[in-house]
Amino acid sequence: MKHILAALAVAVALPALAETPMTGDEFEAFTEGKTLHFYRNGVLFGAEQYRSGKRVRWSFIAGQEQQDCMEGVWYEQNGDICFAYEDNIADQCWAFFPDGDGLRATFRSSVPNVTGYTAQETTEPLLCLGPDVGV
Repeated sequence: MKHILAALAVAVALPALAETPMTGDEFEAFTEGKTLHFYRNGVLFGAEQYRSGKRVRWSFIAGQEQQDCMEGVWYEQNGDICFAYEDNIADQCWAFFPDGDGLRATFRSSVPNVTGYTAQETTEPLLCLGPDVGV
């Protein structure tokens, strides 16, 4: 019985170990022209619009309200998808995996292998209100 349980555990783990991150071409084909909502542990925390030329526009979402948007670009580096934004904070690199009709992401930068991020396409527009609107 122990041998059967051990074999079953290995069989279940193998697909996860064999999973490979999306390439830059796969990521671009999936994202270009879309806006994705990003979730951490099921809680919405941001939205990103993917435009031509690997250009992106990101907005954190706090309490279901969008914050200011940041312009940026993405690029592939060492098998990861990395993002550089206009705020000049260090580039952020991720491994993306297909997950149903969305994506699953693992953060690779300063906190390696943090998981639990998912992304789903949204039909809601990305609103970039900018600072001091209405003042």
